[in-house]
Amino acid sequence: MTHHIQSMLETYPKDLGGIDREKLAECIEACFECAQTCTACADACLSEDMVADLTKCIRTNLDCADICVTTGRALSRHTGYDANITRALLEACRTVCASCGDECGQHAEMHEHCRVCAEACRRCEQACADLLAALG
Repeated sequence: MTHHIQSMLETYPKDLGGIDREKLAECIEACFECAQTCTACADACLSEDMVADLTKCIRTNLDCADICVTTGRALSRHTGYDANITRALLEACRTVCASCGDECGQHAEMHEHCRVCAEACRRCEQACADLLAALG
């Protein structure tokens, strides 16, 4: 996926400024991957026999998926760029990914889908942190 993301960044007709295109592409990819993984994890949690014990995990997964999709979509747009909005979205995404990674991590030994999801959340959390650092 990163190839297409990078290709779209390279074909943008105007200057992107000093933004690190590699970190931007990695963050966009991590956001969409995390959103998909969290959605699938929430669905898998709903199929578990002990679904009542996974209510918080499901809610956190769905919140994380929504925020990751929104962040990935906003990072994909560059016309009329507002650095303050980008920073706020990256902070929110990093925060929700940390929470979801922690929540899924609590169930990782019992549910493989939660282990996979926690990994995706940690990757996205780091990608958001890396892009934030690059923005200065």
